[in-house]
Amino acid sequence: MTKTDIARRVYNHTWKLDPIVRSLLDTDFYKLLMLQMIWGLYRDVDATFSLINRTKSVRIAEEIEEQELRAQLDHARTLRFTKKEMIWLAGNTFYGRKQIFEPDFLAWLENFRLPEYELFKRDGQYELHFHGRWHETTMWEIPALAIINELRSRAALKSMGPFALDVTYARAKAKVWEKVELLRKYPELRISDFGTRRRHSFLWQRWCVEALKEGIGSAFTGTSNVLLAMDTDLEALGTNAHELPMVLAALTKSDEELRASPYKVLEAWQRYYGGNLLIVLPDTFGTASFLRDAPDWVADWTGFRPDSAPPIEGGERIIQWWKERGRDPHEKLLIFSDGLDVATIEKTYQHFKGRVRMSFGWGTNLTNDFKDCAPAHNDRLKAISLVCKVTQANGRPAVKLSDNPEKTTGDPREIERYLRVFGEEARTRQPVLV
Repeated sequence: MTKTDIARRVYNHTWKLDPIVRSLLDTDFYKLLMLQMIWGLYRDVDATFSLINRTKSVRIAEEIEEQELRAQLDHARTLRFTKKEMIWLAGNTFYGRKQIFEPDFLAWLENFRLPEYELFKRDGQYELHFHGRWHETTMWEIPALAIINELRSRAALKSMGPFALDVTYARAKAKVWEKVELLRKYPELRISDFGTRRRHSFLWQRWCVEALKEGIGSAFTGTSNVLLAMDTDLEALGTNAHELPMVLAALTKSDEELRASPYKVLEAWQRYYGGNLLIVLPDTFGTASFLRDAPDWVADWTGFRPDSAPPIEGGERIIQWWKERGRDPHEKLLIFSDGLDVATIEKTYQHFKGRVRMSFGWGTNLTNDFKDCAPAHNDRLKAISLVCKVTQANGRPAVKLSDNPEKTTGDPREIERYLRVFGEEARTRQPVLV
């Protein structure tokens, strides 16, 4: 495969618009899996997604030109799935299962286009919202985040000359390769790329994926990015995300329904998927409350993805829960994915080795770690914690509590209500870096 000279391309491009998102497959695989279920079961639900910058010290609207942002968002709205992409989705095997996407869903998807957006500035930040049917607005999350993060990267690199760019990318490549060499010490480790949302750029994510593919071989299990999976003959990986319980909770009409809503999500998921796709994401309203009230059948699922608790603490809690319900943790899977770096991966792997099956979804610290890489100190190359969350469902506020209170989102009064229903047990406040 011919490697792109990223630094030269950044410096020399002269075209009017260099599209950041060039394919609707340039998204995370869990988006397509969730989309099929949303389209099938909740086609009449409206959902608003909104940009949230958790790194409030960074004033994005002062770093990115509004005209450039609109041009990229507008371009993304022109995209359609290509014939080649549709054939691949229909004919490929995912998680060992053929035809995971139903023909009626694929027929609808073939004509899909991203809906309109609402954009304005407020106090140095962009207010970016996507209103409409849930099965349409959900598809904006990943491209919107990828666009804004790459526009930040381009703005930070704009003042550099060709040699400074060469040095910056050479240092960043060496940094990734040092991480690869550290991970080679653990041949039984299983790592995948989860870095689409907050990547430095598409080309850089592709370079990182190819580096891991060569550098750690079979320990690299695939990528969440569907386009890269197709182009590099890797497994497309991903299951489900917080938006499912957030929306179904917002639609409830009583505290009792609210308390039961996380398990209603799992019941719906089981109607569509099985096997290794039966992964529980327990932390939307707090892992402790989820485990406390979970029906026994949840323990029969393949595994858990403890996303916002400290990985060792969260993993231990889930293992203990399995044991209390008579399940053997050796037969279960824990997927760790929250802000991982090499040190965290090593420590977590060594802690749980031999006790449970493990996999690590490596995100921002893989695909956007340019700290100290520029010849002149450049804070604008540092990744920020940018998310695009569902904020309303059928006009009602959506809430995420998380195991980390710093990640809580939603209307303050609704947050208070959710805390009253689910409780605050084992929620640990910790800095959100990426």
